[in-house]
Amino acid sequence: MKILGFGETIAGYDVPVLNEREVRAAAGILFLFAVMTFSSAWFVGNFRPTKIFVIAFLIDFTIRLFINPRFAPSMIAARFAVRGQMPEWVGAPQKRFAWAIGWLLAIAMLWLIVINNVIGPINMLICGTCLLLMFFECAFGICIGCKLYNAFTRQQAQHCAGGSCEVFVPHPSQKVGAGGTAIVAAFVAVIGIVSSQLFPAAEALAARPVMVHPQAAPAADADRCTPPAFAIAMGHEEKWKLHNNCK
Repeated sequence: MKILGFGETIAGYDVPVLNEREVRAAAGILFLFAVMTFSSAWFVGNFRPTKIFVIAFLIDFTIRLFINPRFAPSMIAARFAVRGQMPEWVGAPQKRFAWAIGWLLAIAMLWLIVINNVIGPINMLICGTCLLLMFFECAFGICIGCKLYNAFTRQQAQHCAGGSCEVFVPHPSQKVGAGGTAIVAAFVAVIGIVSSQLFPAAEALAARPVMVHPQAAPAADADRCTPPAFAIAMGHEEKWKLHNNCK
């Protein structure tokens, strides 16, 4: 096994290839941790997990691009996860281009968040872009960076996931059509109506008149907003009050 390299040489393929199943699994693993750390920063204001993830992400992608994808920790974990599945070989050149985009985004995040401790909309834009790229890769098998590869290079991507590089006529079962679109639109509308009626926003709840005896109201509110023992033991009194609409 060669140390430095990018992609596997497989008989029948005229370019180096990678196992798409490993690539998607690795994207899913990174997406999971990215969402966890981003949520910690967004909802709790704790940026420490985000900084740690940015460093880990950058190291992982540096190994992928400049050493060998086989030795990247996320790819190793992904290889173990899909070890029992038949490989799906896809062209490595377009993946390298796509991963280079991720590497540049990681460099930007390192400079902004880790080194300069910048907090602002630019971070959200870069994080959102990374999350979008990883989500499309792991959920749909759509490599957005690979699409850009065709636009910015003279070569055209070969051996794409699901045969998407080749021109083919979709099977009738693959077509969405007006009926499918109408079903999705109706589903979204029904969920919106149900959520607005059964789970109104906090502002709407606060505006509703509540018939309570004047002397009983403060005591009842105090009892309702008293954190339980488990929340106190965890040191989550304030978070429990937030989740229960207690100020």
